[in-house]
Order: sequence, then C-alpha cells, then structure tokens
Amino acid sequence: MATQTKTSQESSVTLAELMLPSHSNFSGKIHGGYILNLMDQIAFACASKYSGKYCVTASINTVDFLNPIEVGELVTLKARVNYVGRTSMTVGIRVTSENIQTGIKKHCNSSYFLMVAKNEDGSNAEVPKLKIETKEGVRRFIRSLNRLEMKRKRKQDFHKNEFSYEAYKDEIKKHNVLIQLNDD
Repeated sequence: MATQTKTSQESSVTLAELMLPSHSNFSGKIHGGYILNLMDQIAFACASKYSGKYCVTASINTVDFLNPIEVGELVTLKARVNYVGRTSMTVGIRVTSENIQTGIKKHCNSSYFLMVAKNEDGSNAEVPKLKIETKEGVRRFIRSLNRLEMKRKRKQDFHKNEFSYEAYKDEIKKHNVLIQLNDD
C-alpha cells in the first residue's frame, strides 16, 4: 500500500448539523463536549476515507473554542488529511456556525487530530503516501510535521527523569506561583 498515493482533497469530508436545545450547556450555548464528539466523528471518517482502514484517535493537538455556538445555528465541520506518516495521519478540522436566519457565519474552532490506521487484527496499518499539489498543501504538511516534532521534544524535555528544576528556577519566579518543595 505504501506506493499508493492520494491527495488531501480525496480525504475531504463535510458534516453539517443543526444545533438543538439538547446540545446546550447550562449557559444556553452548545456544549463543547458535543462539538468535540462531532469533531472525533469527522476525524474518523476523514482518516478512514483516506486510508481505507478503520482508524483510531491517538491524540488531539489543540482545541481552541474561538466563538460560542448558539442553539438553532447550523454547524459545519470540514476535515481533510494534512499530514501522513507511515501509519498515522493528521486531520485538520475547521468548525463554523451559521445563523440560518441572518446568514452570519462564525469560525468557532480549528483543531488537529492524530489518527492511526488499523488492520483487522488491530495492528497498525500503512497508509497511502500523500500527494501534495498546492503550496497551501505544503504549508499544512510542514505545519503538521512541526507540531509533531514539537510534541516529541516537549515530551522528551519534560520527562520526569530528564527534567531539571534548576533550568527553570528563574523562569518560574516570573509567574503567579509559590514554590515550597518538600521532595528534595
């Protein structure tokens, strides 16, 4: 399968849903957890469409709720594969809402889900090579690659066996925190 190629456009999935009162939280806005559920569904559909395999969510890089979503608005989620590794894919998701009476649209969220393709026996499955045809596609690929490298570096730098309190002692004093170490 490694010689097969696909474009990110071939992975593209759109999901639209009208927001109901049952989706709202205590303040009357659409519950963030409900939006996360929709995002996970579209990430699965996008990654599975691209890979031709069952896919699982390995991690979610960022979830920034930019604007609240109101009951009665039409929410549209758009997803596409931005990056592929050997068995993993980064799916970029954009969430917008539209007031169907006024036509006013809001960008509510952009997020990145790391998905892993699986074989029928549960082992990781190789995914097709990503064919990039635009400069925007290159930007999205490199941005996703950079995000993954930063995550690996952060994990390494802050591993409990590698972390050095001394390296951050002066930095932490600049923040709203009181340090009283008992474990020296």
